[in-house]
Amino acid sequence: MKPKSTVETELKLRIPATGPFRPLLEALGFQEVVPAQAELSVLWDREGSLRDAGSALRTRRFAGRTRLTWKGPKVPDALLKIRPEFETGIEDGEALEAILRALGFEPVMRMEKVRAVWERAELEACLDETPFGCYLELEGDPQAIRAAMEGVGLAPDRAETRSYPELYRAHGLG
Repeated sequence: MKPKSTVETELKLRIPATGPFRPLLEALGFQEVVPAQAELSVLWDREGSLRDAGSALRTRRFAGRTRLTWKGPKVPDALLKIRPEFETGIEDGEALEAILRALGFEPVMRMEKVRAVWERAELEACLDETPFGCYLELEGDPQAIRAAMEGVGLAPDRAETRSYPELYRAHGLG
């Protein structure tokens, strides 16, 4: 995976299934870098302080790795989700969870999905299968995101502005 920027810019699009989008991504110059596999994300909070600040702290187990991510409040945008983000790899996920608990954080939500990761120079694409539907996430340069959205034949009305935690809660899963 590419190093993460300190500002995440992404677009999540509702799709009927992930399969038909694989050849479309290939045609746009994307290469699959992580085949579809299970991902487990856990949100952590301390008495709701992060949620109240519009921030999130997440541990993610995916592709044989554990990562810790902090996401800051969203920057207003009609189509894109833009927010500060810092992420790092973790050697020992169990030790990290023990540290978080010792600091007063508790897991507040578990989210499971199947994700495949695709990349090209200025953009990352993820094909996600969740308990409530399939999504194509595009992350990177805003102009490249818009061009890729058009390149796969999706209109802006397919955009899902809610985060995965919001969607999990909306579907009674959080």
